[in-house]
Amino acid sequence: QHTETGEEVLRMCVAVKKKLQLYFWKDREFHELQGDFSVPDVPKSMAWCENSICVGFKRDYYLIRVDGKGSIKELFPTGKQLEPLVAPLADGKVAVGQDDLTVVLNEEGICTQKCALNWTDIPVAMEHQPPYIIAVLPRYVEIRTFEPRLLVQSIELQRPRFITSGGSNIIYVASNHFVWRLIPVPMATQIQQLLQDKQFELALQLAEMKDDSDSEKQQQIHHIKNLYAFYLFCQKRFDESMQVFAKLGTDPTHVMGLYPDLLPTDYRKQLQYPNPLPGLSGAELEKAHLALIDYLTQKRSQLVKKLNDSDHQSSTSPLMEGTPTIKSKKKLLQIIDTTLLKCYLHTNVALVAPLLRLENNHCHIEESEHVLKKAHKYSELIILYEKKGLHEKALQVLVDQSKKANSPLKGHERTVQYLQHLGTENLHLIFSYSVWVLRDFPEDGLKIFTEDLPEVESLPRDRVLGFLVENFKGLAIPYLEHVIHVWEETGSRFHNCLIQLYCE
Repeated sequence: QHTETGEEVLRMCVAVKKKLQLYFWKDREFHELQGDFSVPDVPKSMAWCENSICVGFKRDYYLIRVDGKGSIKELFPTGKQLEPLVAPLADGKVAVGQDDLTVVLNEEGICTQKCALNWTDIPVAMEHQPPYIIAVLPRYVEIRTFEPRLLVQSIELQRPRFITSGGSNIIYVASNHFVWRLIPVPMATQIQQLLQDKQFELALQLAEMKDDSDSEKQQQIHHIKNLYAFYLFCQKRFDESMQVFAKLGTDPTHVMGLYPDLLPTDYRKQLQYPNPLPGLSGAELEKAHLALIDYLTQKRSQLVKKLNDSDHQSSTSPLMEGTPTIKSKKKLLQIIDTTLLKCYLHTNVALVAPLLRLENNHCHIEESEHVLKKAHKYSELIILYEKKGLHEKALQVLVDQSKKANSPLKGHERTVQYLQHLGTENLHLIFSYSVWVLRDFPEDGLKIFTEDLPEVESLPRDRVLGFLVENFKGLAIPYLEHVIHVWEETGSRFHNCLIQLYCE
């Protein structure tokens, strides 16, 4: 046991008939830890479990708290086995046998595993050599793992009975006549085999136990986790896969490349993956897109926060070593936003407009333009053009769509609204694209220049008047009346012009 200051303390429990005697080691001798503790029967097997002792009697298991009070808790029957079996585990818990099952208990006597470990026969002895639990069965030794639950190996021996550890990776097994030493396969070989068998969780446990330098160890752990995330994706466990990729900091474009039609073909061809990608379609593809949306939204949020940092380079890692990554944060944001747009078009079109309206939306113009046109999402295309300052393109789409009977942009109203918000710096566009509205719908067209909006009121009135007099003289009078009576214009030119038009 370790004290609060980190010092190691050796404690010993001795069973003497129906009593337990507790000692601790100090100054080269044992001292009594507390008084003798009476128990219901003669202990057959016992092990420390943090500040408790798990004791196996002939018929039942008990947990005794070493807290000065000596509280005792009955756990469960031992089962059909001849001898109870209690084995200490490396993390301070205990493994307790009941017939061919083994459960793991903490110092409160609570089971910490969802399911018991199941052996092919009733164990007679057990030893923990992380991450493996090794049991002696009547005819062989069986090696398993708790998490994940795997049978790793069975070794046939002649009536084995005892097992003990001689240190890390040193296990001895004995019968009445023989002693054997179990020699583990080199850890690197074990990891390689586990990766081939898709046992990534166990491979990770072993990688974390290796004696390599920190950088080598972390590099291998990172590689295994990437393989695991890819495996989860291939198993259609999309949410779990994205969570692992997010924690790893894998280049988001490598994650997008797992999906069809999200990245440009030339770039996607540069990406490498451990195995062929799964085919996705229908509901499965939609589920995959939803998981990707959550992942990309999280990545986007992180990137936007760091965008103004002095370092403009992103710190992502490749899914497979040697594959190129995107270094520029702005470039990565552009790819993420464009991919989010494509995902929304596949899953929830209502989210397209809010994405495009974001002040810091980084959607790639040509690619976004292409997918929106392909999906016939012209209202959203207008938002894209507006936010990117491509007003002439937006107005041309409005003109084209105004004549189509089944278009949501049919008619002149959206053109009027768009022109009203352009402001003085786009006066040439206002004049150019207001012509058809003024010609076909003069009353509504005039609102482009008279609406109660700051952008409209601030337009240069002399230039607007000149445009109307030259092209739509009949609208000059109502325009001047609005300017003088509503906006209270005092300039003599406007008053004189109105009088002159009245006289004509």
